[in-house]
This record gives sequence, structure tokens and C-alpha cells, in this order.
Amino acid sequence: MITPPPIIYSVLAYVANPGNNTVSIIDTETNLMIYNILVRSMPYRLAITPDGTRIYVANYGDLTISVIDTIANAETATIFTGGDPSGLAITPDGTRIYVTNEDNNTISVIDIATNTVIATVSVGTTPNEVAITPDGNHAYVTNKFSDNVSVINTATNTVISTISVGYKPSGVAITPDGNHAYVTNKFSDNVSVINTATNTVIS
Repeated sequence: MITPPPIIYSVLAYVANPGNNTVSIIDTETNLMIYNILVRSMPYRLAITPDGTRIYVANYGDLTISVIDTIANAETATIFTGGDPSGLAITPDGTRIYVTNEDNNTISVIDIATNTVIATVSVGTTPNEVAITPDGNHAYVTNKFSDNVSVINTATNTVISTISVGYKPSGVAITPDGNHAYVTNKFSDNVSVINTATNTVIS
């Protein structure tokens, strides 16, 4: 077995490679790939904990999340979530991660301390991306084949609002002040702007 190298680089980037089931580590000073971490089938997207110690990788091909220890540069745990995990976002306090499961129309809520699923939230059809407000109170989920966005109260892990947007919403991002969510509508060639105080589209 090849021992992973220790991290001696100041700033690193991590890239999911669905073609060869790895996550690449890139030294951002030299823009060179320094190591590949083997994970599960079709790693699709990833998120890093606020303290930088762990990376969570959505493996689209086998219904799991890989947990990577950034000190060991290796997968240290695997979490089963369900149908085709794709998008994922970590709460600002680093305690939970929200994962979209495209194939079964749910969100898995994972406790980062224990790496276990603590809640499953039903949303719209084919949820594919998720973003969390800066205060950590709400998660916004794009439902690609429902043409809407589900808003989850993270205290209760329940859907409190469903917002109609454009055709086939995909990406979602929230402003640093938490006042607006921007949703890209893949097949209607526009962006919906959501007021997060009223959960209505304002532009």
C-alpha cells in the first residue's frame, strides 16, 4: 500500500473526478496535482468542513458519501444516503451536512460528529443542488423536475415553503447577508432571485 504524503502545502484545492473515482489534491501555488485519493463510484461534488479537517464527497454512482480526512489524505468513512447523491452543503457551524438524493426525491441530513444520517426530508422531484443561509437556519434546494425550490427549516428539518421558479432549476447560491437566493434555470435561460424573508421570487 502506498502511504499518502503529508500535507506540506499552504493552500490546496480538491477536485472530484467521476471518470476515475478519485479526488485530486492540487497545490494552488504551482497548479500541480500532488495526489489522488481513491473514493467510491462517480464522485460528483464535494464540500469541506469550516475547519478544513474533512471533505465530504457525493458519490453519484453508488448512493454514498465518502468522508476524507485531510491530514491522512484518505477516505476514512462511508455514509449511505439513498438515491444518487449529487449536491451537498455544510452548515456554517460545521455540525451538519445536507445532501440531495436525486433518485428518491429526498435530502439526507448528516451529523458530522458521528457521520450518521439523522433525518431524511422529502422535497420535490430530482433535487440536485442545495445552499444554506449564512445563519444556518434554512436550506434552499433546487428540484430540477418540479421547477421549484424547497425551503427547509434546519431546526426542525421540515419543508416550510415551496417556491416556483424557472424551467429545470439547477444551481443555487445565497448572498453573504442572507437576504437573497439566486437560482439558475437551466432550460429557461434565466436566473430567479428569491427574497429569503418572504420566500418569493422578486426578479
